[in-house]
Amino acid sequence: MSIASTAIPPHVIGAVLGAALLHAGWNAVLKRRGEPLLATVLVTTGAALAAAIALPFLALPARASWPFIAASSVLQTVYYLLLIATYRAGDVSHAYPLMRGSAPLLVALANGLLTGEVLSGAQWLAMLLICGGVLALWLGARGGRPQGSATRFALLTACVIAGYTLVDGTGVRRSGAPAAYTLWIFLFTGLAVGALTLGGRQRALLEFARAHPLVAPLGGLASVGSYGIALWAMTLAPVAAIAALRETSILFATAIAAFVLGERVGPVRIAAACLIACGAVAMRLA
Repeated sequence: MSIASTAIPPHVIGAVLGAALLHAGWNAVLKRRGEPLLATVLVTTGAALAAAIALPFLALPARASWPFIAASSVLQTVYYLLLIATYRAGDVSHAYPLMRGSAPLLVALANGLLTGEVLSGAQWLAMLLICGGVLALWLGARGGRPQGSATRFALLTACVIAGYTLVDGTGVRRSGAPAAYTLWIFLFTGLAVGALTLGGRQRALLEFARAHPLVAPLGGLASVGSYGIALWAMTLAPVAAIAALRETSILFATAIAAFVLGERVGPVRIAAACLIACGAVAMRLA
């Protein structure tokens, strides 16, 4: 029986939900520690160290996949730089749903332009849900803390997420080694983010690391683990279903923002996050 025709085992569902929580959690760390730049460098450094430890035990990806590794590393470096700007400018409960929810929509639209495929009725419905949630977030932000810059950065980040999703969708299939393919990207991205952002702030980074010793190991492992669990799950269950389950991270991020970060998450923002999450899930399953 093929993977596509089987039900998702409960332990796989639990693992993917855990991965979604991990992803929302390490994003919240970037905001909670007060300095998104230094927190981001620590998380990406932790992920790069985890990759460096594991890679010697894995076979190299196929030669055909290395251009995709390079392209994805560049895009993911840009992603982290935009993430820094986004969390400096606005709330997690505002930015995270925009970033994660808009990306599947952009992937579907770009895939249609690249392949000539026409969006299905279900995809149009998903698009309306996502756009409705984005509009609700925008309207909700007008009455509270200004979120204009955060909105712009979040939507730019969504474009980059869509970009590396399209790149990795092709590259990982050519690699013959999905785990190694992913870890090389984490390694290169961690090195690039550190090189581009520190610029004489090494002492500040060391002081920040001493004050927050768990950010690098836990944040790095959460970043690698959330992606690695999803890859593992996609070998045991339909890819679309796993991708849809991962979008529950939007709801986890909203809950963390409310109960851990202390952000003011009113009914409009909660409803918007739910709309975006439902639209993202529908887009993945369509």
